[in-house]
Amino acid sequence: MFTTIIITRPTFFDGEAARIAEHLRRGNANLVHIRKPDSTVEDVERLLKEIPHDLRCRLVLHDHFGLAVRYGLHGAHLNSRNPLPPEGWAGSVSRSCHDLKEIAEWKEHYNYVSLSPIFDSISKQGYRSAFKKEEIRKAVADGVIDEKVYALGGVTFARLAAVEAMGFGGAMILGDAWRE
Repeated sequence: MFTTIIITRPTFFDGEAARIAEHLRRGNANLVHIRKPDSTVEDVERLLKEIPHDLRCRLVLHDHFGLAVRYGLHGAHLNSRNPLPPEGWAGSVSRSCHDLKEIAEWKEHYNYVSLSPIFDSISKQGYRSAFKKEEIRKAVADGVIDEKVYALGGVTFARLAAVEAMGFGGAMILGDAWRE
């Protein structure tokens, strides 16, 4: 099953919890990653409390993993700030990767990994696609890219079918999800 994930903007905004709930209820995404790198635990907890209880099991945190345990969230996404899941964590664990070597090294250790940037980024100026189509095709043929590898970077809702056709198991959307 192809998975679609929306990643939050790095800063909080009015009505964000309602927008997250709307994306999940409308089926725009299977999961939402809450990525707020400069946030406090109190800030993230405030957002979590505003998201309807029945949707919290579809949330993944990039920081403050203790909240994932406390609120019964879906997962923890590892990064340079938080390289280890919380002690005793039984939920999903994912990780970001930026080259095919990292994918080959890490994907078996996690529920899924992201590879970026696949396309030119919408949310990060100057963050250009790092992969040629031929490279992606070869990585799929070699089994490096498979159902556990999700495309990130410049992915839009309009590109989801193309990303799936490329051989990725899912896609992660940031910029396109929050335009307005």
